[in-house]
Amino acid sequence: MPAHPLAGQPAPLDALVNVPRLVSSYYTIRPDPADPAQRVAFGTSGHRGSSLLGTFNEAHILAIAQAVAEHRKAQGVTGPLFLGMDTHALSEPAWMSAVEVLTANGVEVWVAEGRGYTPTPLVSHAILTHNWGRSQGLADGIVITPSHNPPQDGGFKYNPPHGGPADTQVTRAIQERANQILTGGLSEVRRWPLAKALQAVREYDFVTPYVEGLEGIVDMGAIRAAGVRIGVDPLGGASLGVWRRIAERYRLELSVVNERVDPSFAFMTLDRDGRIRMDCSSAYAMASLIGLKDRFDLAIGNDPDADRHGIVTPEGLMSPNHYLAVCVNYLFQHRPAWRPETAVGKTLVSSSMIDRVAQALGRRLYEVPVGFKYFVEGLRSGALGFAGEESAGASFLRMDGRVWSTDKDGIVLGLLAAEILAKTGASPHQHYRDLEARFGASAYTRIDAEATPEQKRVLGSLSPEMVRATELAGEPILAKLTHAPGNNQPIGGLKVVTESAWFAARPSGTEDVYKIYAESFRGPEHLEQVVREAQEVVAGAFQAAGVG
Repeated sequence: MPAHPLAGQPAPLDALVNVPRLVSSYYTIRPDPADPAQRVAFGTSGHRGSSLLGTFNEAHILAIAQAVAEHRKAQGVTGPLFLGMDTHALSEPAWMSAVEVLTANGVEVWVAEGRGYTPTPLVSHAILTHNWGRSQGLADGIVITPSHNPPQDGGFKYNPPHGGPADTQVTRAIQERANQILTGGLSEVRRWPLAKALQAVREYDFVTPYVEGLEGIVDMGAIRAAGVRIGVDPLGGASLGVWRRIAERYRLELSVVNERVDPSFAFMTLDRDGRIRMDCSSAYAMASLIGLKDRFDLAIGNDPDADRHGIVTPEGLMSPNHYLAVCVNYLFQHRPAWRPETAVGKTLVSSSMIDRVAQALGRRLYEVPVGFKYFVEGLRSGALGFAGEESAGASFLRMDGRVWSTDKDGIVLGLLAAEILAKTGASPHQHYRDLEARFGASAYTRIDAEATPEQKRVLGSLSPEMVRATELAGEPILAKLTHAPGNNQPIGGLKVVTESAWFAARPSGTEDVYKIYAESFRGPEHLEQVVREAQEVVAGAFQAAGVG
């Protein structure tokens, strides 16, 4: 699909969301629980939607917050709940709704000082720090964020005491209970007036423990000594104050190039499809920072809740897949305290370059379905040294092999790029060129196509038997996977693998689209053939099910 004519250009006025209407719709539109589209639905990253569409409104948040309060009580979680939010316009109204319900249910809610913004990795870090060495009074958390989604969206995700995204069993239980409450007209919601609720919350400094702990996971001294010139664009997100503190604390040559916080995100350049989207892995959304690349040795972008990273060198924006491979190659050679059996975690739609690097390093590969929740236990136990996914989300262990975060952390991934440059004298881009010289060049793509709920259901239940071919793009098929090799969990789709290529097809968990991921180490033309044959497999499945 060709890029929108205005992709990469400053957002025009008619592309901006009407923020007053968005916020008023949060309170005035009543979702219809009989409409499946307006019910609570937890995808791979919590519940997301827009107040304008009746999919993210006050009723949803009241019901979800009540369900979370009941869930943590049933699970014996009696410690504080760390509540964070990002800079989307709907985040603060949802934050207030959650506070009103959680406090009325007797939950001890800890919030950022001055009701400030709180990035996802800081919430995960706070949960793990509080729970370290405890068996009782454990903490959990909520982050109110739709991540990189457009300005009109809102999001709500729950992190249990392990600090990472809740697994499917937990989110399903919360979703089902929230929909019961929604269907019952919210009669079961316990709620205090906001003034009373705010008197009950406790303010907490999320930033200082996180920033001071960074020297235990990244060589901050090396970055400072090398004088790496760093530019940072928080893309109007919650990491702004964190980056300021990092620059002050470690005396880095670090400049925040965009300090604007604007819920319309009017300063953004349009993404590939012509929409405003704070996707730090998109060259179109990152056009402003890319334009400054010659001013810095390295530039870093984050999405609004800072769980994603974008790495810009003088060569331009790095592909997330490329950077993940570089991280794996560097970390497992520069973290001597990590255990020899510590493995590499990747999602099955991430580049096979990571597979080749892990094999060369003699490290076990742990390949899982899409969703960072599958990495939580491995990071917490130290069994995984690094875990990453192709959508620019990753985390890794401290230098001593202990857990840092069990959620994605775009801040430390940015700082790691600076460490790599400082310690080796070569940029991450240059390191990836070395990997290509050793393992071959990869051509990779992801295609999104509109899909009905019925088509998504069919795609999510594909079986190996539906692929009758024995070859893919001229190569013998080595595997037809519906379960991930690392943890044997269903992938909600299908992955077909050959010696030098693969494709995966799966429905989106948050949008009415399906996705085809594909990669070839035999060049762009071979990749196009892989994609064509993947599309034929999907079309055949739709036709066989009568939903074509």
